[in-house]
Amino acid sequence: MIPMTLAAIAAVTGGRVVNAAEDVTVTGGVEYDSRKVPAGGLFVAFEGEKADGHDYAPAVIEAGAAGVLGTKDVGVPSVIVEDQLAALAALARHVTKNLDKLTIVGLTGSSGKTTTKDYIGQLLARLGPTVAPAGSLNNELGFPYTVLQATAETRFLVLEMGARGIGHIRYLTEIAQPRIGVVLNVGAAHIGEFGSVEGTALAKGELVEALPADGVAILNADDPLVSGMAARTSAKVILTGEAGAGVRASEVSLDDAGRATYTMKFNEKSGLVRLAVAGRHQVANTLAAAAVALSAGMDFDELVEALGEVGIVSGRRMDVFDREDGVRVIDDSYNANPSSTSAALRALAAMGRDRRTTAVLGYMAELGEYEISGHRDVGRLAAELGVDRLIAVGENTRPILDGASAMAEKHLAADQAEAIAILKNDLRADDVVLVKGSRYRTWDVADWLRHPEEVQPK
Repeated sequence: MIPMTLAAIAAVTGGRVVNAAEDVTVTGGVEYDSRKVPAGGLFVAFEGEKADGHDYAPAVIEAGAAGVLGTKDVGVPSVIVEDQLAALAALARHVTKNLDKLTIVGLTGSSGKTTTKDYIGQLLARLGPTVAPAGSLNNELGFPYTVLQATAETRFLVLEMGARGIGHIRYLTEIAQPRIGVVLNVGAAHIGEFGSVEGTALAKGELVEALPADGVAILNADDPLVSGMAARTSAKVILTGEAGAGVRASEVSLDDAGRATYTMKFNEKSGLVRLAVAGRHQVANTLAAAAVALSAGMDFDELVEALGEVGIVSGRRMDVFDREDGVRVIDDSYNANPSSTSAALRALAAMGRDRRTTAVLGYMAELGEYEISGHRDVGRLAAELGVDRLIAVGENTRPILDGASAMAEKHLAADQAEAIAILKNDLRADDVVLVKGSRYRTWDVADWLRHPEEVQPK
């Protein structure tokens, strides 16, 4: 964050300074985890169900923090506000307006947001100091928290934007207005909240509506609901994809590790891109990242080389590793929806052309009335792709097995411990195992596959 006195923070957030001179200055970062507050930093104290951050405030100040942002006077230098989230939003808004050399990139989509954000961050870091932290910091807390990591030296700020309803992305863009906006896709993620894919598209398109006239909207030409958003913005539009796009891929092929090679074209230029990350869907993700880099001024030839070097930053997202016994694991267990699960299954099939394949699939949350059909569809796809074994984790995943009725070997595991037991009973050196599920529902399985000697099934 840019240096600010407690008095300035109070003025921006509508708070009041207590237990400190008003010229006490925050020179470090803003943190809501008391263990991570740096010297000179600002600790945001939230009241949670199990713990109250205000209880840790004295220790944080003693360790060197400059002040606390909270709702209670606990006898330490603080700015007292009515609502910490609203205060963070106001503080983030103030910071972006005072960083005139900062280019803000906003990114949304039903799947692939975090991975693509990571790629964009890696590319832009070649052009200047970039803030694009690992993880999915895309809500009303994580978004301003990310913004507040920007300093006077930062040139690029890459912000992931999530939404579970109309107006959510608009709210985030009012905190930090992007100059470059990216919409990856519109699918069934969170469709229980949106009601339909058209409702999802309406919400996601709020990003391009917020772009300035001299901004850039980067849209997926291969998704009609996304390319149709061009009519909703006055910004310059760049389409990415494999047909009718300004930044486009052709001649796509996959190697035995599921890594794509493709020819990328932009204007009159073309180059061969060899990705180091697995999954056919990474072509679309890297094209979007490439369009951002080109819009920011990266040389095309440098970009072609750089795309071959981008890697996985955020955990549990197409993290492919080989065990000492030869088993290959695809840990894509952070989250799941029908679109992302389909992409992961295709990656599994590509890697397992001459090897036995197993898909461990957990429950896909927030699908609303599409819950049964969404789970059936991924089961059907697993069978169509020729996946050898299917392990569905949890009673609510039974529709996956119904969809995979043509498969010879399939199991319904009551929980993750049972899924691990099934794998442990028959895991071969040539196996390729995909682990996929909405948050927490298959994490233990992935962790056991990574460290079977350390992780005990729960």
